[in-house]
Amino acid sequence: MQEEFESDIITTSGGDLKLTFIGHASLMFEFNHKIIHIDPVLQEADYSTLPAADLILITHEHFDHLDEDAIKRVINKRTQLIYTRKCSDQVTGGKVLNNGAKIDLEWIKIEVVPAYNIVHERSPGKPFHPQGVGNGYVLTIADKRIYVAGDTENIPEMKALENIDIAFLPMNLPYTMTPEMVADAARVFRPEILYPYHYGSTDPRELVKLLEDEKDIEVRIRQLQ
Repeated sequence: MQEEFESDIITTSGGDLKLTFIGHASLMFEFNHKIIHIDPVLQEADYSTLPAADLILITHEHFDHLDEDAIKRVINKRTQLIYTRKCSDQVTGGKVLNNGAKIDLEWIKIEVVPAYNIVHERSPGKPFHPQGVGNGYVLTIADKRIYVAGDTENIPEMKALENIDIAFLPMNLPYTMTPEMVADAARVFRPEILYPYHYGSTDPRELVKLLEDEKDIEVRIRQLQ
């Protein structure tokens, strides 16, 4: 568990957006005194030391993404908790958003993108992440669109995305994508900045090599194993 975390500052039309890389799939965004926690889990941080959330987004119900104790440490009366239907079986009090949903919270717009496996399976006919269960999120903050993919492969819905400024794409086997899958998706929807995340033991430098000729896609490597 880390105590200090890397951060990047993204300039937007409404002020600076701070991206903090907690670890694995856990992220924290700060914008105009608003705090967003994405998939907070205690194995990545002591969330009692981190700022309380205005918004918590959970991509799906697996233990490395949904942690009720971590949520309790950053939730308060003003927090909006958004998650999937399966998450609501484990944690109450949130708002379920299904694939394709859109919501406008005034300071942020949220679009839900499907997240699922096509190739990688737990056993024949049983993908690690079935279609229609998990969420990815496209967040519009000021003039920036940030895509946090959740656990998914390079699905058609991902390739159909447009005007993505920043993308977080998972890259660990056997659960999500190979570096080749990530590169394939990035070449289609072309984010300006691409962060591989949730990459486990996969070497993210492989992705850098695969995309080295794509000069308009900047691959940034951060500690998000």
